[in-house]
Amino acid sequence: MRHYLSILLETMRENWEKPVLSDYRGETFTFADMASQMARMHRIFEAAGVEKGDRVALAAKNSARWAMAFLSIATYRGVAVSILADFNPADIAGLVNHSDSKVLFTDPKTWEAMNSNPMPELKAVINVEDYSPIFYVEDISAAMKRATVQAESFSAAMKETVTNYEIGDMDDLAIINYTSGTTSSPKGVMLSSRNISSNMEFAHRNIPIQPGDQIMSMLPLAHMYGMAFEFLYPLSGGCHVYFLGKTPTPTILMQALADIKPYLLITVPLVLEKIFKGKVMPTLNKPLMRVLTSIPGIKNIIYGKVYKQLMGVFGGKIRSFVVGGAAISRPVENVMKAVKLPYTVGYGMTECAPLIGYSPWDTFRLGSCGRAVDNVEVRIDSEDPTKIVGEIQVKGDNVMQGYFKNPEATAAAFTEDGYLRTGDLGIIDKQGNIFIKGRSKCMILSPNGQNIYPEEIESKLNSMPHVAESLVVDRGHVLVAIVALSPEDQKSGNMEELKQIMEQNREELNNVMPAYSKISKIEIIEEGFEHTPKQSIKRFLYK
Repeated sequence: MRHYLSILLETMRENWEKPVLSDYRGETFTFADMASQMARMHRIFEAAGVEKGDRVALAAKNSARWAMAFLSIATYRGVAVSILADFNPADIAGLVNHSDSKVLFTDPKTWEAMNSNPMPELKAVINVEDYSPIFYVEDISAAMKRATVQAESFSAAMKETVTNYEIGDMDDLAIINYTSGTTSSPKGVMLSSRNISSNMEFAHRNIPIQPGDQIMSMLPLAHMYGMAFEFLYPLSGGCHVYFLGKTPTPTILMQALADIKPYLLITVPLVLEKIFKGKVMPTLNKPLMRVLTSIPGIKNIIYGKVYKQLMGVFGGKIRSFVVGGAAISRPVENVMKAVKLPYTVGYGMTECAPLIGYSPWDTFRLGSCGRAVDNVEVRIDSEDPTKIVGEIQVKGDNVMQGYFKNPEATAAAFTEDGYLRTGDLGIIDKQGNIFIKGRSKCMILSPNGQNIYPEEIESKLNSMPHVAESLVVDRGHVLVAIVALSPEDQKSGNMEELKQIMEQNREELNNVMPAYSKISKIEIIEEGFEHTPKQSIKRFLYK
């Protein structure tokens, strides 16, 4: 296995003058520009007294400058502390303090909201928008001013010298990733260079990058899914990465796809489901279309036209869609499979930097989330892993070192023989395909001892009329479904009519559910659910 930074340095030198990082409709940087900015950052770190192994925090929205700041930390042999920009400013300050970070990259507005909180180790705050100093302690002010002058320009003749970075060891701590999940508050996941390199090696071998490829980064860079597969992997393969910044509106997203023409789209199910529910399903569900798609020859023609239309919507150059973060609605997935959309479902978690399961789209098994990736062992903690649901446990090069300053949580996360407890429940078939049934923390035990997996019920409910998202909870041994409406339904004002439709949905749902999984009531949450940056519902808020 090669260190991911070694691969990156080779790519930088081979593509010195080529564009590599762009803010969509904003700045563009070549590899040479990137090297120049990294040299500038190294001088800032020196001025701030940052040493190898010290922590440097990033708390800002996606941008090319966020990406270059991260690479500056990595090539300085510091530890990047990635914090989601969506966190409350006071919480960001708490995590900067908890990590003992010496430097923080953020924007002025966030800093203004958080700087009243104690952060005694912090020596400097850098504006991620232009790398100008926002704050520095008095004794390094002169050095900081010298370090933040205009970056110099490096010619091709200088590239070997200016990129002669000290790479370090595979087991050096590289990232502390503070990430918010669906069932708990943030913990600092400690990831090594080995963890990152293992994922990069797998990605380059299984999703090769071709000359001229471009990719669009939408997922938060402060989350390992976005960092690894929308930034580090494509960048180290010479791909041109475009950052959309904040979550785009559907109009901007469609225009960006047309402009960038990505070779790969990494997304959450919600994005694809919105497109299918809005553009594909209404047409295919018409009575005449149902008849036509039941005739083999005509069905292939219709699905072929749907495929061509969809690929055009996504820019026309996509070779694969990778979906992660949650299960795809089964009716939508059935149509995706029928039209032969080149999609696959990945499985991972921050603690695995992030990948655990993946299969190429042409060998992907419907309903699964891929097979175990290279360098990782996956097992099911049950008597019969192919039939009896148990916790998914993993071990290998992807798996974290532990939780920062939290030995109790680290100990609880691992089995006695060194496997990471994912908290996910599932089975593995004889071909190695992983099928997730739900989260162990979400599993509901019925009064008669039956295991109920709310995600399975939610998947069915989400495909019903006027349901945008849903959550199934246990209230006194009674199952209640909480439903969020689409934005259009929220504005319609037809709440009484929608309540009647939800009651019809409940009756139809219960007709296909076993007795112990029947829903007693559907409640409408008019304001919608609160989400993590991955667009997963924060389940712990709705008990």
